[in-house]
Amino acid sequence: MNSSIKSILSHERTEKPSITSTKRRPGPSDAYDNRDEKISPDHIHARELAAEYVEGSAAEKKLLRKLDYRLIPCCWILSLLGYIDRSNIGNAKTGGLQSDFNLTSTQYSIIVLLFFTTYTVFEIPSNLLLTRVRPSLYLSSLTVVWGAVAACMAATQTWQQIAGLRLALGAVEAGFAPGCAFYLSSWYRSHELARRYAVYYTATATAGAMSGLLAGVITENLEGAGGLRGWRWLFIIEGIMSSIVGLVIWFFMPDYPSKSRYLHEEERILACQRLALDGVGLAQGAHVRVGKWEAVKMTVRDWRVWTQTLLFTLVTGSQTMQYFLPTIVGTLGWEGYDGQYHTIPGYAFGVLCILAFCFFADHYRNKWIMIIIFAGIGTIFFVVTTVVTNLMTRYIFTILAFGIIWGCSPLVKTWAVQVIPYPAEKRAIAIALINSIGNASSIYGSWLWPDTDAPRYIMGFVVTTSWMGCLSLGAAICAYFVHKYPHMAADADDVVAAELRKQREEREDREKEGGREGVSI
Repeated sequence: MNSSIKSILSHERTEKPSITSTKRRPGPSDAYDNRDEKISPDHIHARELAAEYVEGSAAEKKLLRKLDYRLIPCCWILSLLGYIDRSNIGNAKTGGLQSDFNLTSTQYSIIVLLFFTTYTVFEIPSNLLLTRVRPSLYLSSLTVVWGAVAACMAATQTWQQIAGLRLALGAVEAGFAPGCAFYLSSWYRSHELARRYAVYYTATATAGAMSGLLAGVITENLEGAGGLRGWRWLFIIEGIMSSIVGLVIWFFMPDYPSKSRYLHEEERILACQRLALDGVGLAQGAHVRVGKWEAVKMTVRDWRVWTQTLLFTLVTGSQTMQYFLPTIVGTLGWEGYDGQYHTIPGYAFGVLCILAFCFFADHYRNKWIMIIIFAGIGTIFFVVTTVVTNLMTRYIFTILAFGIIWGCSPLVKTWAVQVIPYPAEKRAIAIALINSIGNASSIYGSWLWPDTDAPRYIMGFVVTTSWMGCLSLGAAICAYFVHKYPHMAADADDVVAAELRKQREEREDREKEGGREGVSI
């Protein structure tokens, strides 16, 4: 296969295929088929590559290893830091912030809520920008900025100041989660994405466990150091850590397949071909590209986007429980540092669920049936948590139900990518829209756990139980209609042919530049 690709890249340019025209704006039902046009040499070679392609070949395995060693660790580390900076407000609250500022339950809910208001607003603009810039530079820059904002919380003197900084933190972090989902979907095929996304997504649960551990260590051992309370040191250390790591990650994170300098030409073509075979639109690719307003219209008119949005809203609303887990655990008999340590098992089980659920989904190449099964199990666990009164039993089933939520979330997100793969601009907006509206559920979800409901928190558990049950039922209904009305995609030969022409033209331009430099010398 490598010899075929090399011959393609060295093939002399003949005519320019019309499929690469960026002026053509496709409609939602356009299959982008150019069979009636004269077949170019690029199309002939693209069909030869398609005939030679063997899934799981040595070249493909080598490519996947290179991607896994770069993409996943970079995204995982940045996501870990983002969730630590986002969720450490809960640990700061129990570590002295509440007593220092005389926080009421309402004031704390406002602090949590304000993060999500800007978070939901800025997701779509951020993903639109991500389709046009280098992801390595953009995603790492977000980390540097949100680390600085998080560190500034240590200097606050009133709860209103913390609320304002949480507002800014939401605006900066808004671009990362949907951006990473789009970034990974621009590299991996649908049956490869869930397990990779799962590894990336374990950063969120790991952050929850580490956040409790770090909070316990920092607030206990640095209390009063330098005249500062332990919760202030918590913000300083975790914020600065994010900014430093963000600068380092920039040098290691690859860009999109068609433009990545990390791959040589043959690997770039193979990476693009793999996605084209799945009908996935290439980010910044040479095939038909859609303008931002056309992509917005295509997104909001697609019923698949709204059904996936509903499912993600249900699972994200359930995840709001994470911000109150230290408080819930406190009502079960563990308080202060001991209470923070007892939140760790919930996140540890969450990591296990994320990896197991997504592995099964990729292995059986079926995400929706896994959502139905595990969301149903989670519903049962929440019912038990709601009705029992024994404290240890409530703690165990709280941990189990909490882990199930974490396991379902990446399944829903990666299924949405599979349902809405093309074109790339539409996929980027759809991911951001789904994430934005889904996270809006955290705005009202943050009011489900008021201190007045302690120790049973009946309202919070009953609503979360209902959401998990609706997620299981909704996934079944959505799967029926998605299979009955499949999405339209670009022709794989057209996409690969466009990339072949682009790679050859870029190489010829570099050779011409080299020739001019030689003449001038």
